[in-house]
Amino acid sequence: MTYQEALDFLYPLHRFGIKPGLERVRTLLDLHGSPQKRLGLLVHIAGTNGKGSVAAALASIFQAAGKKCALYTSPHLVDFTERIRINGSRIPQERVAHYCTRFRDAVVENHSTFFEATTAIAFAWFADEGVDVTILETGMGGRLDATNVVHSDYVVITTIALDHTDWLGGTLPLIAAEKAAIIKKGSRVFTAVSRQEALLPIQTMAELCDAPLFVYGKDALSTIISAQPGVLELEVTTASRKYRGLKVPLTGSFHAANVSLAVMVAEDTGIAAEQISSGLERLLQTGYRARLEQIGMNPAILLDVSHNPDGMRETVNTLLSFRKKYRRISVVLGLASDKDARAVIRELHRLECSFVLVNIPSERSVSAEVLSSICQEEGSAATVCATGREGLAYLLSRAGADDLILVTGSFYLAGEIIATGR
Repeated sequence: MTYQEALDFLYPLHRFGIKPGLERVRTLLDLHGSPQKRLGLLVHIAGTNGKGSVAAALASIFQAAGKKCALYTSPHLVDFTERIRINGSRIPQERVAHYCTRFRDAVVENHSTFFEATTAIAFAWFADEGVDVTILETGMGGRLDATNVVHSDYVVITTIALDHTDWLGGTLPLIAAEKAAIIKKGSRVFTAVSRQEALLPIQTMAELCDAPLFVYGKDALSTIISAQPGVLELEVTTASRKYRGLKVPLTGSFHAANVSLAVMVAEDTGIAAEQISSGLERLLQTGYRARLEQIGMNPAILLDVSHNPDGMRETVNTLLSFRKKYRRISVVLGLASDKDARAVIRELHRLECSFVLVNIPSERSVSAEVLSSICQEEGSAATVCATGREGLAYLLSRAGADDLILVTGSFYLAGEIIATGR
Protein backbone atom coordinates (compact mmCIF):
# COMPACT_ATOMS: atom_id res chain seq x y z
CA MET A 1 0.00 0.00 0.00
CA THR A 2 1.34 3.44 -0.96
CA TYR A 3 0.66 6.65 0.94
CA GLN A 4 -1.94 7.71 -1.60
CA GLU A 5 -3.60 4.31 -1.37
CA ALA A 6 -3.65 4.68 2.41
CA LEU A 7 -5.40 8.05 2.11
CA ASP A 8 -7.82 6.60 -0.42
CA PHE A 9 -8.66 3.96 2.18
CA LEU A 10 -8.82 6.28 5.21
CA TYR A 11 -10.81 9.25 3.92
CA PRO A 12 -13.91 7.26 2.86
CA LEU A 13 -14.14 6.09 6.49
CA HIS A 14 -15.73 9.48 7.13
CA ARG A 15 -18.90 7.86 5.78
CA PHE A 16 -19.24 6.12 9.15
CA GLY A 17 -19.43 9.57 10.73
CA ILE A 18 -18.94 9.94 14.47
CA LYS A 19 -19.57 6.74 16.39
CA PRO A 20 -18.77 7.29 20.07
CA GLY A 21 -17.28 4.25 21.77
CA LEU A 22 -13.94 2.71 22.69
CA GLU A 23 -14.21 -0.97 21.76
CA ARG A 24 -13.44 -0.53 18.06
CA VAL A 25 -10.24 1.41 18.66
CA ARG A 26 -9.19 -1.05 21.39
CA THR A 27 -9.58 -3.87 18.87
CA LEU A 28 -7.24 -2.07 16.47
CA LEU A 29 -4.68 -1.34 19.17
CA ASP A 30 -4.67 -4.95 20.36
CA LEU A 31 -3.31 -5.89 16.93
CA HIS A 32 -0.21 -3.83 17.68
CA GLY A 33 0.44 -4.97 21.24
CA SER A 34 -1.53 -2.19 22.96
CA PRO A 35 0.72 0.75 22.04
CA GLN A 36 -1.43 3.06 24.19
CA LYS A 37 0.42 1.56 27.16
CA ARG A 38 3.84 2.52 25.73
CA LEU A 39 3.52 6.26 25.18
CA GLY A 40 5.70 7.57 28.01
CA LEU A 41 4.44 10.41 30.17
CA LEU A 42 0.93 11.10 28.94
CA VAL A 43 -0.82 14.48 28.77
CA HIS A 44 -4.46 14.35 27.63
CA ILE A 45 -6.12 17.63 26.62
CA ALA A 46 -9.85 18.31 26.25
CA GLY A 47 -11.88 21.52 26.03
CA THR A 48 -14.07 23.50 23.68
CA ASN A 49 -11.42 26.06 22.72
CA GLY A 50 -7.69 26.35 23.36
CA LYS A 51 -6.66 22.69 23.03
CA GLY A 52 -4.34 23.39 20.14
CA SER A 53 -2.38 26.20 21.77
CA VAL A 54 -1.94 24.29 25.05
CA ALA A 55 -0.83 21.19 23.16
CA ALA A 56 1.63 23.14 21.01
CA ALA A 57 3.03 25.03 24.00
CA LEU A 58 3.56 21.84 25.99
CA ALA A 59 5.11 19.98 23.06
CA SER A 60 7.56 22.81 22.48
CA ILE A 61 8.44 23.00 26.18
CA PHE A 62 9.09 19.26 26.43
CA GLN A 63 11.26 19.44 23.31
CA ALA A 64 13.23 22.31 24.85
CA ALA A 65 13.75 20.09 27.90
CA GLY A 66 15.33 17.42 25.71
CA LYS A 67 12.39 15.02 25.64
CA LYS A 68 11.29 13.01 22.63
CA CYS A 69 7.76 14.36 22.46
CA ALA A 70 4.84 13.00 20.46
CA LEU A 71 1.95 15.28 19.52
CA TYR A 72 -1.46 14.14 18.23
CA THR A 73 -3.86 16.85 17.08
CA SER A 74 -6.82 17.22 14.76
CA PRO A 75 -7.97 18.12 12.25
CA HIS A 76 -5.18 18.70 9.75
CA LEU A 77 -5.13 21.78 7.55
CA VAL A 78 -3.59 20.49 4.31
CA ASP A 79 -1.97 17.07 4.69
CA PHE A 80 -2.92 14.09 6.84
CA THR A 81 0.58 13.79 8.34
CA GLU A 82 0.17 17.13 10.16
CA ARG A 83 -1.89 15.33 12.80
CA ILE A 84 0.88 13.01 13.98
CA ARG A 85 4.27 14.44 14.96
CA ILE A 86 7.35 13.69 17.03
CA ASN A 87 9.52 16.67 17.99
CA GLY A 88 7.73 18.73 15.36
CA SER A 89 8.40 16.30 12.49
CA ARG A 90 5.41 14.70 10.79
CA ILE A 91 4.95 10.97 10.51
CA PRO A 92 6.66 9.79 7.29
CA GLN A 93 4.24 8.94 4.52
CA GLU A 94 5.63 5.41 4.24
CA ARG A 95 4.82 4.79 7.92
CA VAL A 96 1.23 5.88 7.34
CA ALA A 97 1.06 3.33 4.53
CA HIS A 98 2.70 0.65 6.73
CA TYR A 99 0.31 1.05 9.66
CA CYS A 100 -2.70 1.44 7.41
CA THR A 101 -1.84 -1.88 5.76
CA ARG A 102 -1.51 -3.48 9.18
CA PHE A 103 -4.87 -2.21 10.46
CA ARG A 104 -6.88 -2.35 7.23
CA ASP A 105 -8.65 -5.69 7.66
CA ALA A 106 -9.67 -4.93 11.24
CA VAL A 107 -10.87 -1.46 10.26
CA VAL A 108 -13.10 -2.96 7.58
CA GLU A 109 -14.35 -5.78 9.80
CA ASN A 110 -15.21 -3.50 12.73
CA HIS A 111 -16.51 -0.56 10.67
CA SER A 112 -14.00 1.69 12.40
CA THR A 113 -14.28 5.43 11.87
CA PHE A 114 -11.66 7.67 10.29
CA PHE A 115 -10.66 9.09 13.67
CA GLU A 116 -10.36 5.65 15.26
CA ALA A 117 -8.09 4.41 12.47
CA THR A 118 -6.03 7.59 12.63
CA THR A 119 -5.67 7.28 16.41
CA ALA A 120 -4.44 3.69 16.05
CA ILE A 121 -1.85 4.77 13.46
CA ALA A 122 -0.62 7.57 15.72
CA PHE A 123 -0.33 5.42 18.84
CA ALA A 124 1.45 2.64 16.96
CA TRP A 125 4.06 5.02 15.54
CA PHE A 126 4.62 6.82 18.82
CA ALA A 127 5.14 3.52 20.67
CA ASP A 128 7.44 2.10 18.00
CA GLU A 129 9.55 5.27 18.12
CA GLY A 130 9.93 5.04 21.91
CA VAL A 131 8.73 8.52 22.81
CA ASP A 132 9.31 9.99 26.27
CA VAL A 133 6.15 12.09 26.33
CA THR A 134 2.87 11.99 24.41
CA ILE A 135 0.47 14.93 24.18
CA LEU A 136 -3.01 14.05 22.96
CA GLU A 137 -5.89 16.28 21.92
CA THR A 138 -9.31 14.72 22.13
CA GLY A 139 -11.18 14.73 18.85
CA MET A 140 -14.55 15.62 20.35
CA GLY A 141 -15.76 15.51 23.94
CA GLY A 142 -13.79 13.01 25.97
CA ARG A 143 -15.74 10.15 27.53
CA LEU A 144 -16.20 8.13 24.34
CA ASP A 145 -13.49 9.80 22.27
CA ALA A 146 -11.08 7.32 20.66
CA THR A 147 -8.14 8.86 22.53
CA ASN A 148 -9.70 7.93 25.87
CA VAL A 149 -8.19 4.44 25.89
CA VAL A 150 -5.10 5.85 27.61
CA HIS A 151 -4.34 6.25 31.31
CA SER A 152 -3.27 9.87 31.56
CA ASP A 153 -0.61 11.16 33.93
CA TYR A 154 -1.83 14.70 33.28
CA VAL A 155 -5.23 15.95 32.18
CA VAL A 156 -5.83 19.48 30.90
CA ILE A 157 -9.36 20.81 30.38
CA THR A 158 -9.09 24.21 28.76
CA THR A 159 -12.52 25.83 28.45
CA ILE A 160 -16.13 24.73 28.33
CA ALA A 161 -18.58 26.29 25.87
CA LEU A 162 -21.52 25.19 23.75
CA ASP A 163 -20.27 23.24 20.74
CA HIS A 164 -21.09 19.81 19.26
CA THR A 165 -24.26 19.94 21.36
CA ASP A 166 -25.93 17.14 19.39
CA TRP A 167 -23.27 14.77 20.71
CA LEU A 168 -22.14 16.26 24.01
CA GLY A 169 -25.33 17.79 25.39
CA GLY A 170 -26.93 21.19 25.31
CA THR A 171 -25.74 22.58 28.65
CA LEU A 172 -22.35 23.50 30.06
CA PRO A 173 -22.54 20.92 32.90
CA LEU A 174 -23.29 18.11 30.43
CA ILE A 175 -20.44 19.12 28.14
CA ALA A 176 -18.07 19.50 31.09
CA ALA A 177 -18.97 16.03 32.36
CA GLU A 178 -18.20 14.51 28.96
CA LYS A 179 -14.79 16.16 28.90
CA ALA A 180 -14.03 15.41 32.56
CA ALA A 181 -14.38 11.70 31.78
CA ILE A 182 -10.79 11.65 30.50
CA ILE A 183 -9.65 12.01 34.13
CA LYS A 184 -8.25 8.72 35.41
CA LYS A 185 -7.29 7.39 38.82
CA GLY A 186 -4.34 9.43 40.03
CA SER A 187 -4.23 11.86 37.10
CA ARG A 188 -3.10 15.39 37.90
CA VAL A 189 -5.73 17.74 36.51
CA PHE A 190 -5.34 21.34 35.31
CA THR A 191 -8.14 23.55 34.04
CA ALA A 192 -8.95 27.13 33.07
CA VAL A 193 -12.70 26.57 33.46
CA SER A 194 -14.03 29.34 35.70
CA ARG A 195 -17.83 29.15 35.57
CA GLN A 196 -18.94 27.17 38.59
CA GLU A 197 -21.63 25.21 36.73
CA ALA A 198 -18.99 23.91 34.32
CA LEU A 199 -16.27 23.49 36.93
CA LEU A 200 -18.41 21.38 39.27
CA PRO A 201 -18.47 18.22 37.08
CA ILE A 202 -14.69 18.46 36.73
CA GLN A 203 -14.27 18.79 40.49
CA THR A 204 -16.60 15.83 41.04
CA MET A 205 -14.72 13.55 38.65
CA ALA A 206 -11.36 14.61 40.07
CA GLU A 207 -12.53 13.73 43.58
CA LEU A 208 -13.86 10.34 42.43
CA CYS A 209 -10.49 9.56 40.84
CA ASP A 210 -8.34 10.89 43.71
CA ALA A 211 -6.92 13.28 41.14
CA PRO A 212 -5.44 16.57 42.40
CA LEU A 213 -7.10 19.54 40.67
CA PHE A 214 -5.35 22.83 39.89
CA VAL A 215 -7.38 25.76 38.58
CA TYR A 216 -6.01 28.69 36.60
CA GLY A 217 -7.19 31.85 38.30
CA LYS A 218 -6.75 30.31 41.73
CA ASP A 219 -3.61 28.17 41.70
CA ALA A 220 -1.87 30.29 39.07
CA LEU A 221 -2.34 33.79 37.69
CA SER A 222 -1.05 35.66 34.67
CA THR A 223 -0.30 39.30 33.96
CA ILE A 224 -0.11 40.52 30.38
CA ILE A 225 2.85 42.77 29.77
CA SER A 226 2.21 43.33 26.08
CA ALA A 227 -0.18 41.92 23.49
CA GLN A 228 0.83 42.80 19.96
CA PRO A 229 0.08 41.07 16.65
CA GLY A 230 2.35 38.03 16.57
CA VAL A 231 3.72 38.21 20.11
CA LEU A 232 2.26 37.93 23.59
CA GLU A 233 4.47 38.83 26.56
CA LEU A 234 3.29 37.86 30.01
CA GLU A 235 4.17 36.83 33.54
CA VAL A 236 2.80 33.66 35.08
CA THR A 237 2.73 33.28 38.85
CA THR A 238 2.30 29.84 40.41
CA ALA A 239 2.50 28.74 44.03
CA SER A 240 6.21 28.03 43.49
CA ARG A 241 7.54 30.98 41.51
CA LYS A 242 6.97 33.85 39.11
CA TYR A 243 7.87 33.34 35.46
CA ARG A 244 8.82 36.77 34.14
CA GLY A 245 9.14 37.94 30.57
CA LEU A 246 7.59 34.94 28.85
CA LYS A 247 7.30 35.67 25.13
CA VAL A 248 4.98 33.57 23.00
CA PRO A 249 4.52 34.01 19.21
CA LEU A 250 0.73 34.17 19.44
CA THR A 251 -1.79 36.92 18.74
CA GLY A 252 -4.37 37.64 21.42
CA SER A 253 -4.44 38.18 25.18
CA PHE A 254 -6.92 35.28 25.50
CA HIS A 255 -3.95 32.95 25.02
CA ALA A 256 -2.72 33.90 28.51
CA ALA A 257 -4.87 31.22 30.14
CA ASN A 258 -3.69 28.56 27.68
CA VAL A 259 -0.03 29.49 28.11
CA SER A 260 -0.49 29.48 31.88
CA LEU A 261 -1.94 25.97 31.80
CA ALA A 262 1.09 24.79 29.85
CA VAL A 263 3.42 26.45 32.36
CA MET A 264 1.55 24.86 35.28
CA VAL A 265 1.83 21.36 33.81
CA ALA A 266 5.46 21.79 32.77
CA GLU A 267 6.42 23.06 36.22
CA ASP A 268 4.66 20.12 37.83
CA THR A 269 6.76 17.69 35.78
CA GLY A 270 9.94 19.37 37.02
CA ILE A 271 10.98 21.24 33.88
CA ALA A 272 13.25 24.21 34.58
CA ALA A 273 12.05 27.79 34.11
CA GLU A 274 14.64 28.48 31.40
CA GLN A 275 13.41 25.51 29.37
CA ILE A 276 9.80 26.60 29.79
CA SER A 277 10.66 30.08 28.51
CA SER A 278 12.71 28.73 25.61
CA GLY A 279 10.00 26.27 24.62
CA LEU A 280 7.30 28.93 24.56
CA GLU A 281 9.39 31.16 22.30
CA ARG A 282 9.69 28.29 19.78
CA LEU A 283 6.04 27.22 19.90
CA LEU A 284 5.47 27.62 16.16
CA GLN A 285 8.05 24.91 15.43
CA THR A 286 5.40 22.38 16.46
CA GLY A 287 3.42 23.15 13.30
CA TYR A 288 0.80 25.28 15.08
CA ARG A 289 -0.93 27.50 12.53
CA ALA A 290 -4.03 29.48 11.61
CA ARG A 291 -4.81 31.08 14.95
CA LEU A 292 -4.93 34.74 13.95
CA GLU A 293 -1.86 33.97 11.86
CA GLN A 294 -0.67 36.80 9.62
CA ILE A 295 -0.21 35.39 6.12
CA GLY A 296 -0.07 38.64 4.17
CA MET A 297 0.80 42.32 4.48
CA ASN A 298 -0.42 45.51 2.80
CA PRO A 299 -3.25 44.61 3.14
CA ALA A 300 -2.86 42.53 6.27
CA ILE A 301 -4.37 39.04 5.95
CA LEU A 302 -5.11 37.06 9.10
CA LEU A 303 -6.00 33.37 8.99
CA ASP A 304 -8.04 31.94 11.86
CA VAL A 305 -9.95 28.75 12.69
CA SER A 306 -12.40 30.09 15.29
CA HIS A 307 -15.72 28.38 14.58
CA ASN A 308 -18.00 28.77 17.60
CA PRO A 309 -19.37 31.90 19.32
CA ASP A 310 -16.99 31.78 22.30
CA GLY A 311 -13.92 31.37 20.13
CA MET A 312 -15.07 34.08 17.73
CA ARG A 313 -15.71 36.43 20.64
CA GLU A 314 -12.05 36.14 21.66
CA THR A 315 -10.92 36.64 18.08
CA VAL A 316 -13.06 39.77 17.70
CA ASN A 317 -11.94 41.19 21.04
CA THR A 318 -8.33 40.75 19.94
CA LEU A 319 -8.91 42.51 16.64
CA LEU A 320 -10.75 45.36 18.36
CA SER A 321 -7.67 45.92 20.52
CA PHE A 322 -5.71 47.04 17.46
CA ARG A 323 -8.62 48.09 15.23
CA LYS A 324 -7.24 51.64 14.82
CA LYS A 325 -4.34 50.32 12.75
CA TYR A 326 -6.65 49.53 9.84
CA ARG A 327 -8.88 51.64 7.60
CA ARG A 328 -11.45 48.90 7.19
CA ILE A 329 -11.92 45.22 7.96
CA SER A 330 -13.35 42.60 5.63
CA VAL A 331 -14.13 39.02 6.61
CA VAL A 332 -14.09 35.86 4.50
CA LEU A 333 -16.36 33.48 6.44
CA GLY A 334 -17.24 29.83 5.93
CA LEU A 335 -18.82 27.53 8.51
CA ALA A 336 -19.82 23.92 9.03
CA SER A 337 -23.50 23.11 9.37
CA ASP A 338 -23.31 22.17 13.06
CA LYS A 339 -22.13 25.65 14.10
CA ASP A 340 -24.26 28.50 15.43
CA ALA A 341 -23.85 30.68 12.35
CA ARG A 342 -26.03 33.53 13.56
CA ALA A 343 -24.17 33.86 16.87
CA VAL A 344 -20.80 33.74 15.08
CA ILE A 345 -21.90 36.46 12.64
CA ARG A 346 -23.18 38.61 15.49
CA GLU A 347 -19.76 38.44 17.12
CA LEU A 348 -18.04 39.43 13.87
CA HIS A 349 -20.57 42.22 13.34
CA ARG A 350 -18.86 44.09 16.22
CA LEU A 351 -15.92 44.70 13.89
CA GLU A 352 -18.13 46.90 11.67
CA CYS A 353 -16.85 44.81 8.78
CA SER A 354 -18.07 43.71 5.38
CA PHE A 355 -18.52 40.01 4.69
CA VAL A 356 -17.63 37.66 1.87
CA LEU A 357 -19.47 34.39 2.49
CA VAL A 358 -18.04 31.17 1.06
CA ASN A 359 -18.60 27.44 1.02
CA ILE A 360 -16.00 25.41 2.90
CA PRO A 361 -14.53 22.32 1.17
CA SER A 362 -16.58 19.86 3.21
CA GLU A 363 -19.88 18.03 2.81
CA ARG A 364 -20.90 19.66 6.10
CA SER A 365 -20.60 23.20 4.75
CA VAL A 366 -23.33 25.74 5.35
CA SER A 367 -24.12 27.20 1.94
CA ALA A 368 -22.74 30.67 1.33
CA GLU A 369 -26.24 31.78 0.34
CA VAL A 370 -27.62 30.79 3.75
CA LEU A 371 -24.83 32.70 5.48
CA SER A 372 -25.55 35.69 3.26
CA SER A 373 -29.20 35.68 4.29
CA ILE A 374 -28.21 35.66 7.96
CA CYS A 375 -25.78 38.53 7.41
CA GLN A 376 -28.44 40.61 5.72
CA GLU A 377 -30.89 39.90 8.54
CA GLU A 378 -28.23 41.07 11.00
CA GLY A 379 -27.67 44.28 9.03
CA SER A 380 -24.27 43.49 7.51
CA ALA A 381 -23.21 43.92 3.90
CA ALA A 382 -22.45 40.57 2.27
CA THR A 383 -21.03 39.19 -0.96
CA VAL A 384 -21.16 35.52 -1.96
CA CYS A 385 -18.26 33.62 -3.53
CA ALA A 386 -18.11 29.90 -4.25
CA THR A 387 -14.82 29.15 -2.48
CA GLY A 388 -12.48 30.64 0.08
CA ARG A 389 -9.84 31.12 -2.58
CA GLU A 390 -12.26 33.14 -4.72
CA GLY A 391 -13.43 35.11 -1.70
CA LEU A 392 -9.91 36.13 -0.75
CA ALA A 393 -9.06 37.05 -4.35
CA TYR A 394 -12.21 39.17 -4.55
CA LEU A 395 -11.21 41.16 -1.47
CA LEU A 396 -7.56 41.50 -2.49
CA SER A 397 -8.63 43.05 -5.78
CA ARG A 398 -10.45 45.79 -3.86
CA ALA A 399 -8.37 46.25 -0.70
CA GLY A 400 -6.02 49.07 0.13
CA ALA A 401 -2.65 48.68 1.82
CA ASP A 402 -4.06 49.80 5.17
CA ASP A 403 -6.97 47.34 5.19
CA LEU A 404 -7.33 44.07 7.09
CA ILE A 405 -8.77 40.84 5.70
CA LEU A 406 -9.76 38.13 8.18
CA VAL A 407 -10.32 34.59 6.87
CA THR A 408 -12.10 32.59 9.54
CA GLY A 409 -14.73 30.04 10.54
CA SER A 410 -13.28 26.63 9.76
CA PHE A 411 -10.19 24.42 9.70
CA TYR A 412 -11.30 23.37 6.21
CA LEU A 413 -11.34 26.97 5.03
CA ALA A 414 -7.92 27.66 6.57
CA GLY A 415 -6.53 24.56 4.87
CA GLU A 416 -7.88 25.68 1.51
CA ILE A 417 -6.08 29.02 1.84
CA ILE A 418 -2.81 27.47 3.06
CA ALA A 419 -2.88 25.04 0.14
CA THR A 420 -2.65 28.02 -2.24
CA GLY A 421 0.84 28.71 -0.89
CA ARG A 422 -0.07 31.26 1.76
